[in-house]
Amino acid sequence: MNEKLQIVFGLLGGLAIFLYGMNMMSECLQKAAGEKMKTILALLTKNPILGVLAGALTTAVLQSSSATTVMAIGFVSAGLMNLPQAISIIIGANIGTTMTAQIIAFKLSDYIYIIIFIGFIISFIVKSERAKSIGQTIFAFGLLFLGIETMGSVMKPLASSPFFVDLIAKVADMPVLGIVVGTMMTLVVQSSSATIAVLQNFASQAGTDGVTSILGLTGAIPILLGDNIGTTITALLASVGQPRDAKRTAVAHCVFNLSGALIFIWLIKPFVYVIQMISPKGPEVQVISRQIANAHTSFNIVMTLIWIPLIWLMVKIVMKIIPDAKTSEKREPSRPQFLDDKLIGQPTVALSLARKEITRCSEMAGETLQKLINLVKGETNEQLEEVMEQGHDVGKLTEQINEYLTNMFSSGSLTEKQTTQTAGLMYMLGDVDRVNGLSMEIAESVREKKEQKYKYSKEAMRDLTKSLEQIQGMYREAIQVLMTGSTENAKKIVKKKEKVLDLTIHMGKSHVERVGKGKCSSKLTVPFNHVLQNIGRMGNCCVNIADAVLAQSDLNEFTAFVKEEN
Repeated sequence: MNEKLQIVFGLLGGLAIFLYGMNMMSECLQKAAGEKMKTILALLTKNPILGVLAGALTTAVLQSSSATTVMAIGFVSAGLMNLPQAISIIIGANIGTTMTAQIIAFKLSDYIYIIIFIGFIISFIVKSERAKSIGQTIFAFGLLFLGIETMGSVMKPLASSPFFVDLIAKVADMPVLGIVVGTMMTLVVQSSSATIAVLQNFASQAGTDGVTSILGLTGAIPILLGDNIGTTITALLASVGQPRDAKRTAVAHCVFNLSGALIFIWLIKPFVYVIQMISPKGPEVQVISRQIANAHTSFNIVMTLIWIPLIWLMVKIVMKIIPDAKTSEKREPSRPQFLDDKLIGQPTVALSLARKEITRCSEMAGETLQKLINLVKGETNEQLEEVMEQGHDVGKLTEQINEYLTNMFSSGSLTEKQTTQTAGLMYMLGDVDRVNGLSMEIAESVREKKEQKYKYSKEAMRDLTKSLEQIQGMYREAIQVLMTGSTENAKKIVKKKEKVLDLTIHMGKSHVERVGKGKCSSKLTVPFNHVLQNIGRMGNCCVNIADAVLAQSDLNEFTAFVKEEN
């Protein structure tokens, strides 16, 4: 095969192995430690410094600043995080992502295959899901270094190519060209970690003297700055179609990296001197990978120290770039406000957003029930239309939430525990949907009563209104339990199950008595009993929600964000 084709295929194949290993490692780390991510992110409510720390730790776990940035954008669009908090997370994510370059700088080529073997054996033999995820993480870690080794081996002939050496010399002498190269590389690959790994590998190739790097630290730093600029495209793409604050979060990421590049491009020589001072000593070709990693970390730490006290200025800048709309943005009630498809691969976060959406949907179903009570009292066409319109909105929203939860199942990223939690949420959502549907059925009964010109006695209407108000109170308690995860209150609702049955039986007997006394027509018995059955079913749904809360002993893990916002 042609030598040039071998180099191209080797680079592409090595890059593919590297990216696959990194993505696999990220997914497995999330399964092994993902439950702790939300606890880490909860720190950001304290102050910007803790927000930076939360972003750095989360990115270190995920091994992807893009994932953390997309997560922050999802939180902002869902209203779980404000703009300054999201900016502090993103600043921290830029520090956390440098961990990958630091790991790559270790010379592990002699241990690659044993790492892959150990990871495979652990994941193949163990039964525990957590231990299996750890084994797969080790396996992916080995693949990551196998990709790096593959890229490094095919790059060696480039060091002796006069054309390539001349091209690299131009990049080293023209920092702007280096920034453009780094930016384009990351735009294509969509991973700054991958392009920095390529940069570390290439810079580790010896020049003609066999001692100095073919690229040198002076030539590598501009490319490194370009890599940081290129990675912002992921955030920008993630913000497309999101609310304005989400777009501002993505722009803040761009401002952070662009401002850094603009500052450091004038300080490359002193920056090189500082990095060489703090890095290990030795032949350049042997230490430059660590120097690049240290330059990446130092750049982000310095920019973080600059921007932390100036977050207020960052907010002003992004507000200027993306100003408030002249008219307020109005969301359709039936459109999800918290769900984000981009976060389905991060189940810990996606479950929190799904719970927030289910809570909103539950409150909307409560509004349907309130409108139904108003309808029973007033029986106007306007009130009837309000019930039906609200009910249809809840129905559409329920379908979309169910689809989101189903996509989480099919993503394959859920642990056994998360699968149980997701199933529990679907179960509760089903009961909320039934309460909403039963409200619409009763509204249809009212419509039929009006069209057929049925007339219930005042006592019947009073009983009907009273029972609906009692169910409404019970439903409110169930939704409160859903939001707080209170098992004590859930038990109280379950105990009311017999009261619901007694209520419908009592109303049925009262109706029969009224028919016997001639106060109500016997023709109304079937439609009235139908309404009673639906009221009884509503009560059962409230009890089912409470039962589901009791069944999920770890439900309180989902309430963190809800409690913060209420």
